[in-house]
Amino acid sequence: MRLGLINSAWAQAGRDTAWGIQKTKEIGFDCIDIFTDPFDIDIRERLLIKRECDRLELPIVSICCVAVGLIDLNPSVRRFHLERCIAYLDLCYEYEAENLLLVLGEYIWNQEVIPPAEQWEWGVQTCRELADYAADLDLKIAMELEPFSLSLLNNVDNMVRFIDDVNHPALCANIDVSHLLLADVKPQELSRLNGKAIHVHLSDCDGKVHGDLPPGRGVVDFPPYLDEIRKLNIDGTISLELEYSPEPDKIEEWVREAYEATARLMSASGLRP
Repeated sequence: MRLGLINSAWAQAGRDTAWGIQKTKEIGFDCIDIFTDPFDIDIRERLLIKRECDRLELPIVSICCVAVGLIDLNPSVRRFHLERCIAYLDLCYEYEAENLLLVLGEYIWNQEVIPPAEQWEWGVQTCRELADYAADLDLKIAMELEPFSLSLLNNVDNMVRFIDDVNHPALCANIDVSHLLLADVKPQELSRLNGKAIHVHLSDCDGKVHGDLPPGRGVVDFPPYLDEIRKLNIDGTISLELEYSPEPDKIEEWVREAYEATARLMSASGLRP
């Protein structure tokens, strides 16, 4: 598998887009995931990202999208988020990426007032429509497993059920290792995602709250998860997800530390030379 980086690591530390892409290549990453919003960037930023990645021969694998409105109770809000996600898929195609990483969202009002099954069905309907659009572009959608108690996709059971309900070859799963620990998902449960998972996020955490730390700074026992990921034979990427460095001025050291730790883990698990 390739080792990539989500470029939000640089952006949250206030670094310039081009500088972050250049550092990603310099440190040794095989590829990059882009966290941006096609509705927010102008044409100069849009072109800069692709041109800089092409110049450095750093492939864009995934674009990250948070679209919690896909399960909103208001049809108009769901329509807007469908339009927005379609713009993301167009950007994936433009950037020659492989997938759209999609964060679906959470049940509202503590699963009261609106029956949870209705919100679930809204997600199934909107994601099936997006999967149709993705398939026409020869793209896939990787659904994020979130560790929060009210997230629709917060464990392997729900991820499998959702993918089966959507029932579309373009809609698949993303595996986030620290999210699995926080959701109390055991490594062996990943076998149920065989043939369903296409992308991986990796970071560490303190075992209590969402952290996105470099591996080794938290409590995640990575080898058992990576061994199970290897068994899935995913022809894809493990992307480091790093957020909120406590020392933004030292973000380069933070990312380099994470790269070196992850490269060692992947090598030891037979996932990367």
